[in-house]
Amino acid sequence: MPSTASRPTSAPPRNAPSGLVPKTPTPPKTLRPARGATPAARVRAHLRRAAPALLAYAAVRVTGLLALAVWAHRRHHGVWPILATHWDADWYLGIADHGYTHHLGTTYDANNLAFFPLYPVLVKAVAVLTPGTRATTGWAIAVACSFLAAWGIHSVGSHLHGRRVGVLLTVLWAALPVGLVEWMGYTESLFTAFAAWSLYAVLTGRWLWAASLAALSGLTRPTGIAVAAAVTVTALLSLRNGFSVRALAAAALAPAGWLAYVGWVGLRLGRWDGYFAVQRLWHNEWDGGVETVRRLREVLGADSTPELFLVMVTVTLLASMALYVVSVWDRQPLPLLVFTGVLLLIVLGSGGVYFPRARFLLPGFPLLLPAALHLARASPRFRAVCLTAAVLGSAYCGAYMALVWPSAP
Repeated sequence: MPSTASRPTSAPPRNAPSGLVPKTPTPPKTLRPARGATPAARVRAHLRRAAPALLAYAAVRVTGLLALAVWAHRRHHGVWPILATHWDADWYLGIADHGYTHHLGTTYDANNLAFFPLYPVLVKAVAVLTPGTRATTGWAIAVACSFLAAWGIHSVGSHLHGRRVGVLLTVLWAALPVGLVEWMGYTESLFTAFAAWSLYAVLTGRWLWAASLAALSGLTRPTGIAVAAAVTVTALLSLRNGFSVRALAAAALAPAGWLAYVGWVGLRLGRWDGYFAVQRLWHNEWDGGVETVRRLREVLGADSTPELFLVMVTVTLLASMALYVVSVWDRQPLPLLVFTGVLLLIVLGSGGVYFPRARFLLPGFPLLLPAALHLARASPRFRAVCLTAAVLGSAYCGAYMALVWPSAP
């Protein structure tokens, strides 16, 4: 593969936000669809280009699954309940089975309106068309969406810095310490797929696609507002280079999903702050980071025997903050910086529970771009050692998280 300095480049696509899209490597001619090719042909060509990244992604996640299976067998513990029915997966299955509650109540950690609707709706809809239980359907959707997410992540990395970086970025995302969640009945894979493809659409000037995917992300997780912010801010700033109806429409459409669900919860509970009242019952109030700092100090300086999982969460938070600083220094495209910046602001500024925060940051794949770029320029031996350590570490952390850590991931 040619070096960064010698890669051929092409101009940003028409309607792309000026000044926000770096020059991109030209795909190999064998993978470029012919002029006038059908959309299906273009998708196939794009998929062939991403195939190495998707195979590498599958290898990393299968390694983690095998480690979990071996460890679970030795502990005489089933693997399937861990993947498909525990913790948040159980909440989503309950929503798919029985719908949402009509009342706020006063019981803590018990109101299912805290969980956004798109994933349970998909589980309920797809389960009608497929054999097996809804738990099986939910797990299958999560796994399928993880590959869509990996494809989107590769597309972003490859678009910005070439195929090698795209593959490395995908592998690093797969090998995150909480990467096992990507193959559990959770919403992280679905949300990351929407986020990655929405950001790719922004970078390539496809405003309405970007906004539609951002709106869907806002129906999937509370942090969907970070995707919406990336699309809306970039679209509005692009208007400085000339008025565009599509960009203006995208800016308005992107937060629609998040606003629709928050508004619906308010109507259902009969109070304008209904969703936020639900979050308070889950101890999820905004405190500007006070609780985060307190827990960081506790894990790093006050607790002589901190839980290993909490140490991993703490290291993940600190590494994410450092990687964001590097990303700003590297002048990443604005949509990526807005997305990861708002995501970090939400996760770090919450006064809620501490232990799931590494999982909450799992969709923030642009934070891994500096590491992917560094590995792309490193020697093959150094790259192999780092990736091997990351994959094995992820396999261990995932199994520990599922089998030893007593609470939700």
